[in-house]
Amino acid sequence: MDSKVLILPAAGSGSRMSLEVPKPYLEIAGRTILEHTLRRFLQLEGLVRVVVAASPERMKQARAILDHALPGSLAATVVEGGDERQHSIRNALVEAGDAELVLVHDAVRPFVTPAQIDACCRTAADCGGAVLGVPARDTIKRTGKGRRIVETPSRRELWQAQTPQVFRRELLVRAYEQAREEHFTGTDDASLVERAGGEVRMVEGSRENFKITYPLDLKLARLLLEEH
Repeated sequence: MDSKVLILPAAGSGSRMSLEVPKPYLEIAGRTILEHTLRRFLQLEGLVRVVVAASPERMKQARAILDHALPGSLAATVVEGGDERQHSIRNALVEAGDAELVLVHDAVRPFVTPAQIDACCRTAADCGGAVLGVPARDTIKRTGKGRRIVETPSRRELWQAQTPQVFRRELLVRAYEQAREEHFTGTDDASLVERAGGEVRMVEGSRENFKITYPLDLKLARLLLEEH
């Protein structure tokens, strides 16, 4: 059984919501979104540590959430997040210890299922990296100058990436070190691993595993979490 560490980046400002309280710390049905998300991972076999990357002003609150939600046998750490998500993950990786697998999951994606998490872990243990995602449903256009459409790629090869994204620890650390040395910023963790030559496979998930990004997402999340 591989040992695992879970990293939850929760240092964003929530500017798209225009809210005073960042999204991970909004309360729904008596719990913060961060706690709702965290509880989805508590059944994961081999989980030994949780690391939350929080903004300086939210580190104390993040620590309190971990103390409340986690069993005493599970180690927990809060680190200061950076200006970019990539910086936050890099800071969190320092606390990953010697875990064999690292899971990175959006703190505001509270509807992932234990089965999806397990599937990503099994795939990453086999090949090095795994990303949960769903096949592209809408037609995608690539544009050039003046927004002129230059290509309509086939949807059969396109996927919408989600989280968790799971990697062998040494592979992810190496990818982050290379990105730092070359001043490269990726759109997600998998893009760094792909760039470093690592193998990453897609694991099919569900559209229910959405990220709370816009006000409409928050309304839907509130409806679903309060219903359950």
